[in-house]
Amino acid sequence: MSSDAREWVWEHSSSRGTARLVLLSIADRVPDEQCVAWASIASLMQRTNASRNAVRAALTTLVNSGELQTLDTFVGPQRSTVYRLPRTAAQLAKAAASTKDDPEAIVEPPTASDPVPELDGKRLRRHGIWPRDGSQSDPRRQNPTGPESAPSDQNPTPRRVGNRPPEGSETGPQNRSEPKVNRSRYSSSGPAAVTSASEWHTDPDTQAWARQQGHLDRLGEQGLATADAKWRAHRADFQPRTAAAWAADWRSWIACEHNPTARRPDLYALPGNGPTGGGMTRTEAHTAALRAALDEPNGTE
Repeated sequence: MSSDAREWVWEHSSSRGTARLVLLSIADRVPDEQCVAWASIASLMQRTNASRNAVRAALTTLVNSGELQTLDTFVGPQRSTVYRLPRTAAQLAKAAASTKDDPEAIVEPPTASDPVPELDGKRLRRHGIWPRDGSQSDPRRQNPTGPESAPSDQNPTPRRVGNRPPEGSETGPQNRSEPKVNRSRYSSSGPAAVTSASEWHTDPDTQAWARQQGHLDRLGEQGLATADAKWRAHRADFQPRTAAAWAADWRSWIACEHNPTARRPDLYALPGNGPTGGGMTRTEAHTAALRAALDEPNGTE
């Protein structure tokens, strides 16, 4: 029946702007041809996306126009206000009477003189609407359709009084300064974790990349492990980075590795294991790595 009430608003209501939205919101709650519905100011504010003052002004405009009626003798769930669309109810009654004997009869357009049917209070109780002087303790007065889509005018959230959360709470630490012990080291929430090159481990995606790009077949498992160890030695003094940054750097290093040959039996030289035998400085190690990448002789062959 709410569809008939909404159609009347769309086709015949003279309301405009926020008043029209408020009337449509109330019409959407109409359960039967009596065109009676309940609504709170908060729910109308939410549905129309309008301020409290705008909603109240719209209700006043609708009541003055005669398209909306406030039923002060009734009360809805949570003591919400009860409204009626009298002209809509009159039009529906007129249409029902005209088509009772002839379903194909043409219904005349609504007029202000169309009589408004009397209310049936017993039928209103089915929808949680009761006389205002009725028993407040009657359990049937609960909202039969569940809570409203918007909170009531009063704030139901209790004020914080500084109480600690109940014992056994696992949703977070009781002390704000206490870290969550079950949070992953590389949790996606918050800033990305950083680590050193020696602590970083190749993840499954990086290992799959080495296989798909052919580096595992090219270098072999032993060669890939040697290249990994040398990469870690060259990155030992680097500042900590995120796991994603280390993965990108590691892939770039592996892609530049050369297969061992008779002229160059080893891969990139490690500090302390180079041809000089006495250890290399960081600059010398970087130079050796660059020469190996360029496949240039280093004068020690």
